Amino acid sequence: MTLAGCADATPNGDRPSDRAAAGNPRTLTNCGHTAHIAGPPRRAVSLNQGSSEILLSLGLADRMAGTATWTDPVLKGLRKANATVDRLADNAPSFEKVLDQEPDFVSASFESTLGKGGVATRQQFEDLGVPTYVSPADCAKDNTGDGDGSRATPLTMESIYREIRDLATVFGVEKRGERLIGVLKARVRAATEDIDASGTTMLFWFANSDAPYLAGCCGAPGIITRALGAENVFDDRHDEWPQINWEAIADRDPDVLVIGDLSREQESAETAAKKIEFLESNPVTRTMDAVRHKRYVLLSGQAMNPSIRTVEGIEKTAAALRAFGLAK
Repeated sequence: MTLAGCADATPNGDRPSDRAAAGNPRTLTNCGHTAHIAGPPRRAVSLNQGSSEILLSLGLADRMAGTATWTDPVLKGLRKANATVDRLADNAPSFEKVLDQEPDFVSASFESTLGKGGVATRQQFEDLGVPTYVSPADCAKDNTGDGDGSRATPLTMESIYREIRDLATVFGVEKRGERLIGVLKARVRAATEDIDASGTTMLFWFANSDAPYLAGCCGAPGIITRALGAENVFDDRHDEWPQINWEAIADRDPDVLVIGDLSREQESAETAAKKIEFLESNPVTRTMDAVRHKRYVLLSGQAMNPSIRTVEGIEKTAAALRAFGLAK
């Protein structure tokens, strides 16, 4: 059963238009904010790819006025639906560009998107009567510093399932939300059944070859390693994506390198091809065990962030570890 299959389903009694006609007001407490939603949104704008793909997977393309901030191509099963929704910007749009869409609901995957220095603050939208929503996976960490935040408690898939439930509730399509969660849970079970990668060390590289962003202990990569029984070589770092020098990386010499294959153009070495070219030519990294044996796992940026694509990360990493002979 695919995500696209869930997205296309519109069962009786679960139609957003029916709910909207009846009003169906909702009050939602999210990340310390209370949003009052008069009825299922008709002109939603999602400001990060993770949020956009949840809405598309819930079959809500006809209720979306725009999307923004993409790191990867959209999920294959969602391409047709995504093509019907305006992309306001590949990266962050201006506040004015979003307001031009006359949104009645704005969602984001990260607090920084709806904070100072982002598209606009939640208060700026709410002052105009536009309710906002931020993924609970992001506000569960400390975002007060200058980086990507840090986590005291490891993230779990439950935060992602909660986001799906919240958004399904906002749009009045709760049954679709539960079906999507059921599909994701089944995929996780299938990918991790009887796998044991204990003793296998991994490193997750998101982007930038000059000062690489690597995964700390407790974000989406932590979901992947814990599901497989493997170990992240930087499990001692609680920052979401700390920047660590290559000498320290080579010193820890992981068995496997999980590499972000991004389509955006913001940092150096965004694509997997550029990352691998760097690894195999740099004198510090080319002697690492994973590089010499080409033990690379290529993941989308979304799979390495808390999103429905994290399940894809579990599946692909599990399959690779089995192929490398590093999992029982």
